Amino acid sequence: MSLSPVDYVVFVAFIVLVVGVSLYASRHEKNSEDYFLAGRGLSWWLIGMSLIASNISTEQFVGMAGAGFGSMGLAVASYEWVAAITLVFVALVLLPRFLRVGIYTIPEYLEYRYSRTARTVMSVYMLAMYACVALASILYSGALGIQAIFGFDLTWSVWALGVLAAGYTIYGGLKAVVWSDLIQGAALLLGGLLCLVLGLQAVGGWSNFVSTHADKLHMMLPADHPEIPWTAMLFGIWVPNLFYWGLNQFITQRTLGARSLAHGQHGILFAALIKLTIPFIIVIPGIMAVSLYGSEIASPDQAYPVLITHLLPAGLRGFMLAALFGAVMSSLDSLLNSASTIYTMDLHARYVHPGLSQRDLVRVGRIATAVLVVAGCVIAPSLADPRLGGIFRYIQMFQGFISPGIVTVFLFGIVVSRAPASAAVGALLLNPVVYGLLLWTLPQVPFLNHMAITVTMLAIFMAAMTAARPSAPPTSLPASGPVDLEPSRYAPFAGTAIVLLTVALYIAFW
Repeated sequence: MSLSPVDYVVFVAFIVLVVGVSLYASRHEKNSEDYFLAGRGLSWWLIGMSLIASNISTEQFVGMAGAGFGSMGLAVASYEWVAAITLVFVALVLLPRFLRVGIYTIPEYLEYRYSRTARTVMSVYMLAMYACVALASILYSGALGIQAIFGFDLTWSVWALGVLAAGYTIYGGLKAVVWSDLIQGAALLLGGLLCLVLGLQAVGGWSNFVSTHADKLHMMLPADHPEIPWTAMLFGIWVPNLFYWGLNQFITQRTLGARSLAHGQHGILFAALIKLTIPFIIVIPGIMAVSLYGSEIASPDQAYPVLITHLLPAGLRGFMLAALFGAVMSSLDSLLNSASTIYTMDLHARYVHPGLSQRDLVRVGRIATAVLVVAGCVIAPSLADPRLGGIFRYIQMFQGFISPGIVTVFLFGIVVSRAPASAAVGALLLNPVVYGLLLWTLPQVPFLNHMAITVTMLAIFMAAMTAARPSAPPTSLPASGPVDLEPSRYAPFAGTAIVLLTVALYIAFW
């Protein structure tokens, strides 16, 4: 695709704006709380937009649109609409507990609730997933989109994205991340809306689109569907959603940096409201590509890039390139900052060099960021292997090696006050074994159902351990949170409205 001079100007101006604002906003970051949690001073609108920008990357634009193009159709939107309900749970149930304890990382909570060993096991799991799955997939999907649209070399694109996002993340920490997310998130949503409008014009309007693709506009798929059957809606799909939105440092770090519990809750609910719109700007265009350019699309992951290639006129391609860069950078910078926080606070400061000064903690975090981005850039090109079944499926399936255990340990620990540390550590260690055996022995069963079965088995294990050796007395969590812990008066009402709106969308597309 040829780019006009205007395209280059728009793209360069966008990158300069993002980097400049991020570096300026984070120029005073001195200690670990400033660097890793933005001084615990984030407002609700920054939190909400950063949550969305960090989540929606080219792995969604490429992977989720590809799933809509393929056999899942609109049903893949369940990941987004279930996420909206999950975010309500996070805002009203999980966040108050996390802020009350005053943690830096989600694994840190496990040390207060269970033991230091439980915290360490989760930290190692999270770092492995970030380096081998999340980071590599974001870099690969971003580079794939850029390659498909603009013809750039895949490996070169991976390294360019990695170096650019790592640069301002290393310098400014979380505050640089959330301000870049604010700009990139706005460009992301605007670019997606632009493609939706142009796509609807190309297919002859909404009513014509609905009549043409009626077979793909159903939220409930048959029980024998290989990836997202209706049975997974009952339980399985909630496991990755609870993990991702409530227990994943990559996402929750900006909520831990809230200036108050009320600001954190408002920001999460703001993100939940935006999540309801995401399928319309990502999945629907992927479905449109079937009738518009289906013969030109060799694999589902190419659906959105091919759509953009044909729909966007000269002059807007630079903006879309900027939006794609913004999408991958917003997820990449958040991931790098969160992974370096876990390594620095949960592992390095506990086992490698205890007692480090605040300045040294920041230095370690910056070095860890650089190492992580190099590892991701090395792994990313290998994700082109067609045996992985598409980038979105790769991400969701491989999270199952750790997410069921983490969800079980946290929720069981909240509900059962006498659950002992040995039960939590055992469940975390059993997770990859149980899930791996299910994948191997029952390959025909959808991986979401594998997750549901894994959670059930781990919960039974923890219940048996608790009955045999309950902790005595029940674990008491500290209440030393450094921010205002007065909850929002409006959050329960807003959360209820979001849940009802989500149910209405399911009914509309049943």
